[in-house]
Formats: sequence, structure tokens, C-alpha cells
Amino acid sequence: MSTQQTGRLYGVGLGPGDPSLMTLRAVEVIAEADVVAYHSARHGRSIARSIAAKHLRADHVEEPLVYPVTTETTDHPGGYRGAMEDFYTEAAARLAVHLDAGRTVAVLAEGDPLFYGSYMHMHKRLADRYPTEVIPGVTSVSAAAARLGTPLAEGEEVLTILPGTLPEEELTARLASTDSAVVMKLGRTFTKVRRAIEGSGRLAEARYVERATMAGERTGELADVDPESVPYFSVAVLPSRIDAPTEVRERGEVVVVGTGPAGPLWLTPETRGALAAADDLVGYTTYLDRVPARPGQLRHGSDNRVESERAEFALDLARRGRRVAVVSGGDPGVFAMATAVLEAAGQDAYKDVPVRVLPGVTAANAAAARAGAPLGHDYATISLSDRLKPWEVIAERLRAAAAADLVLALYNPGSRSRTWQVGKARDLLLEHRAADTPVVLGRDVGGAQESVRIVRLAELDPAEVDMRTILIIGSSQTQTVRRGDGEQIVWTPRRYPESGS
Repeated sequence: MSTQQTGRLYGVGLGPGDPSLMTLRAVEVIAEADVVAYHSARHGRSIARSIAAKHLRADHVEEPLVYPVTTETTDHPGGYRGAMEDFYTEAAARLAVHLDAGRTVAVLAEGDPLFYGSYMHMHKRLADRYPTEVIPGVTSVSAAAARLGTPLAEGEEVLTILPGTLPEEELTARLASTDSAVVMKLGRTFTKVRRAIEGSGRLAEARYVERATMAGERTGELADVDPESVPYFSVAVLPSRIDAPTEVRERGEVVVVGTGPAGPLWLTPETRGALAAADDLVGYTTYLDRVPARPGQLRHGSDNRVESERAEFALDLARRGRRVAVVSGGDPGVFAMATAVLEAAGQDAYKDVPVRVLPGVTAANAAAARAGAPLGHDYATISLSDRLKPWEVIAERLRAAAAADLVLALYNPGSRSRTWQVGKARDLLLEHRAADTPVVLGRDVGGAQESVRIVRLAELDPAEVDMRTILIIGSSQTQTVRRGDGEQIVWTPRRYPESGS
């Protein structure tokens, strides 16, 4: 008894619209197919079919897959998503009938079948049951860049593809943090996308491409586009910044940014954007080394002890029209560069220079997260460095915070030239805290030599503490526990006992 072989499924990428941009393989597959399927709206017209029209034969079995809804509302009990799920299931079942009968089915797709395309919904439902091949196609992203005649991404630049349907704040954050970008699915989202691009500070570089390679193609500056004229088949493009025309400014600005305690994983999207947009980076060389090098961007590294000079240098650059990012570790406002820059910016010579401070992940927050949640209740942050304030002031503040039963985050606990402060602080705190009070030692948190340990206050050894270490001293309420995997964690309850209890 003979058994009938199943047919073969093809997802055929047709390219962005111009039939001459179809691949040879796409043309071959359409010619070999028994059934040609394509998606369309309820009006029956299909862009995919129109692209491939001259390759269709009279004996092709055509399967129009007509969407039940596009942008209109629906009375489906599952709403828009439910209506579409039912449609894709029904469409896949129709194609399965042909495949079970041994017919070859080519599903046409604009652009590339697996890039924001409807074909992928057929693929997910059928590819595990039938022999399947996907024919890649030129995407609208590539077509838009070609039509603009502008490099999309070069060297080590990062290209981000975004759907315009994302929330505005998410779009703004992602656009601010990437090198180049393409935002798709405009149409009714255009006004929101424009606001997001403007909010990310990149409206001047944004380009617009409508119906790339199709009849009615339009390109131009995105800022000049009438929102009422934008169709769905259009994209916003933020092209490569390498070799882009330099913006002429009478006066630049200074942005003080924090890189967090370690590398790129700790950067916020806003900080990434500011670093990418800067003409000049100014900072302590160790912190500058955490920032990727960009063509055309100047880097001005210096020693860690010349904060005032560094701040004035950055402000002088900005007065000459440069966009300057002053790079700091952690959060720039916590024992870092923001104070030095703002102090210098208060001088008459710099009062007209715009200065912004962008927050970063602090060393205390990073170490606390690694250990558990020791900062879960009230806490104080104190620097043990006596380079800028007398030890007597430090000791007085330690006593006050300890007497108030605050958790303590101790910065700058020791260095090659300062070896005694940790021991003094430990002895002082033991006057107010129990010997078994948990202490978190976080060293190089987020870095290659990260080490996070929990010890008792009485056993805190100054020899194990250096400038790359932060200490978190628990309060009387701070708890530790060893979990099933052997890991010890520490936390401070949010509820504090009432007096007398």
C-alpha cells in the first residue's frame, strides 16, 4: 500500500516592494509551488501578491489569508489578540489541508518572512509538522538605509530595531541609549515616536522613509513630516553617527554621568545616550576606560586627585561649544564629580554653561543587592576618608548614626596611605552595636575580582579592606540567614519595633 507524501512549506521573502529586489530563489520557489498563499486586509488587496504578481500562473491555487481585523475594533470575546489568534489557527489549518494532500505551499511575505512578518505565525504552527524552508528577503530596514544613502551602522556601532507600538518612555530610553536605530510600524504611532525621538535629544539627526522602493516613495527630515500624512509602511531612521556632520553650537553643555560601580551592565539608558552623544569625555582615567571608544570622540583622562581642575577644564570645553560628559564612578552625586563640577559652575565665568547631572548605581546599592537587602530600612552613608574633613568630624558622625541605630554604608574605608580608620571605626561602633552585628564587605562589585562576604562586626579585619571595598554595617535589627544552597544573605526588616516592645 502506497502512502502519500506530505507537501513542503515555504516562507518566501519578497523584499521591500520593488519586484526586481526579489531573490532568484524566491522566484524559483514561487514557480515550483502548487499553492500560493498571502495575507491581505478585508478589502482583498495584498501588497505581497502585487510584488509577486508577474510570477503567478493561472494554474496556481491561490489562498488569500484575509485578516478579520487590522486597526478597527472587534467584538471577539478575546479582543484583538483573541481574534488574531483564532485567525492564525484557522489559516494554518487551511494550509495544512494542502500540505496533507502533498501540495507545495509558498506563503508570500513582504520584506523578510521572519522579520515582523505575518508568515511567522504560520511557521510556528506548521514547521514542526511539515518539511519547511524559509527564503530570506531584503528588509525594509535595509531598503530605507539604501534609499537615504546613509550608513546605518559602522564599526562597533549598535543598531536597534524598535516597533513604534512600544510605550513612549520605553522608546525614549532605547533611542537615547543606542548608536543607530530604526523605528518601524509608524502610521498612527508617528506622533508618539516623534516625541520619543525628540525626548532622546536626537530629532535633528532623524530621517524619514515612506514606502521604500515602492511607488509613492518619500524620504526626508523626520522633523518636517506632517503626522497626518504618515502611512503604516514607513520608518524612522537614526543613521550612523560616524562621520556625521558636526553640529555647530555657540555654547555646549556639561553632563555629569555615573558609570555605576563597574562596567556597561550598570549604565542607565540615559547615561548611555549622554556618553554616545558627547564630543568630549573628561574624567579619571580608570573610569574613562569603562566607556567604549567612539570615532571622533576625544577623551581627556587625568589623575583622581585633580577634581577642581577637571571640572573647570570640562566647563571651558563647553564654553567653546563642545558637548562634554564628565565621567564619574558610581553615582556622580555621591562622593564624586557632580559636586566639583557644580561648585566650579557657580563661578561667574561659567554661570551660562548648561550643566546636568545624571544618576548612576551607587556602590552601596550594588553591594547591598549582592548581599541581600541590608539597606531595607533607614541608613546613613559616610566616607571614612579624612582627606577633605577631619577624623574628629567622621568619628562624631559615626557615633551619632550608631546611636540612632542606622545601618551604615561606609565609603573610602582604606587605602595605602590610610590603614587605621577601619579599626578605629569598628571599635567606635562596637560601643553601640553587638559583636555579632553583620557587616557586608563588598569589593570590586560588578568587576572581574568581585568579592562579597558577610562577617561579624567584632571580626572585621582592617587588613582585608582597601579603597575598592565598601562596608555595610547592620543595625540592631539586621538579620542573616543561610539558605538551602549554603549562601548566606543579610537583610534589614522594614518594620522597626515600637519603643518598649
